[in-house]
Amino acid sequence: MALKRTKIVDIFSPELVGEQVCVKGWVRTRRGNKHVQFIALNDGSTIKNLQIVIDLEKFSDEELKPITTGSSLHVEGTLVASQGKGQSVEVQAQTIEVYGTADPDEYPLQKKGHTLEFLREKAHLRMRTNTFGAVFRIRHHLAFAIHKFFNDKGFFYMNTPLITASDCEGAGDMFQVTTLNLGDLPKNEDGSNDYSKDFFGKPTSLTVSGQLEGELGATSLGAIYTFGPTFRAENSNTPRHLAEFWMIEPEVAFNDITDNMDLAEEFIKYCVQYALDHCKDDIEFLNQMYDNTLIDRLQGVLKQDFVRLTYTEGIKILEQSGKKFEFPVKWGVDLQSEHERYLVEQHFKRPVILTDYPREIKAFYMKLNPDNKTVAAVDCLVPGIGEIIGGSQREDDYAKLKARMDELGMKESDYDFYMDLRKYGSVRHSGFGLGFERLILFVTGMQNIRDVIPFPRTPKNANF
Repeated sequence: MALKRTKIVDIFSPELVGEQVCVKGWVRTRRGNKHVQFIALNDGSTIKNLQIVIDLEKFSDEELKPITTGSSLHVEGTLVASQGKGQSVEVQAQTIEVYGTADPDEYPLQKKGHTLEFLREKAHLRMRTNTFGAVFRIRHHLAFAIHKFFNDKGFFYMNTPLITASDCEGAGDMFQVTTLNLGDLPKNEDGSNDYSKDFFGKPTSLTVSGQLEGELGATSLGAIYTFGPTFRAENSNTPRHLAEFWMIEPEVAFNDITDNMDLAEEFIKYCVQYALDHCKDDIEFLNQMYDNTLIDRLQGVLKQDFVRLTYTEGIKILEQSGKKFEFPVKWGVDLQSEHERYLVEQHFKRPVILTDYPREIKAFYMKLNPDNKTVAAVDCLVPGIGEIIGGSQREDDYAKLKARMDELGMKESDYDFYMDLRKYGSVRHSGFGLGFERLILFVTGMQNIRDVIPFPRTPKNANF
């Protein structure tokens, strides 16, 4: 009877020592002398490699020749306590089957170190490295944590459209979706494009947010969250921006701005604690290799309450800091990453939730405050990143929302469904959006957002 495969993450169990085991994976390294060879095998289930010991009296040179870095193996043998340093157990190989070879002259991921820039060009292979194996295992666990957090709190998971005819953020940087022949577009009499001939009969785009539809769910089901891909056609090549990324957007009926801040803080702390509990080996590796303050920073988030202050108070602190910022600070400007990081990393030395931003720099749907100058916005700032969450109490007054849309020149007929919420049983409600990749940046300590998504989409790059 064939042995059942054991994943390497499970092989380090003490009760397996002395047992016959079957393992499968990819060769990281091979070394040794004329008597014995050692293979470091990894199957992606853990950052730890399993050492395979090969007695050269049992295997011929011809059998071992195809075993090079990158080749894939099926190994059966006895699991024994290791006599060497660096591992607790090892497998004394009895049979080895080579599934696939990797030409050592061509295989890109050799034992030497590689830059992250180089590995982005090899995104189809980079998950085999220690760094990206760690990052994408953490990504998985955080995704699971997000669903668990909201499920345990009674939220309902809602799938909102990827194709939309409305622009939630009003930014205009959206990818258009069309089936029209771009080389021969149908025209109206005035020369404009005739979208009545298009698939949906009107202009449509990939969504920048599921929020507007999420509000529909919250005002029916009470509390929902979305978790899906979103798209921005912003021509930005910064380490913080992607054209395709994932967003988590909870919306909750009857919540005000304070409830919204409480939920945001609880949510971030839950995700950080979950990662520390379930990704210990991977986080310790990243802490050692890339950022030796990572674990302390994550633990610091759990130990302290987030600071809460208004945008106006934050601007005052920045103005009085004596620091010369690249982007000058004054009331009314949208805060840049350097301003946000000063507040959390230098002034308060812990996460900060800023509220009550000027209405002119925030989206149309945010609740207008009694001063008529600010809105009930909520931005959560964390060390190393800056803004990680953006949200607000939503405007629930029909007349005020209509006035704001008129002020911005928005076409009300495009938002009839949204306005109906304010006509039929309107209630106070709040929500926020968390960029999933920014959360992963924060938890992993990586510095470029292209390194926390398997296949990044950025200007002039849609490879793989």
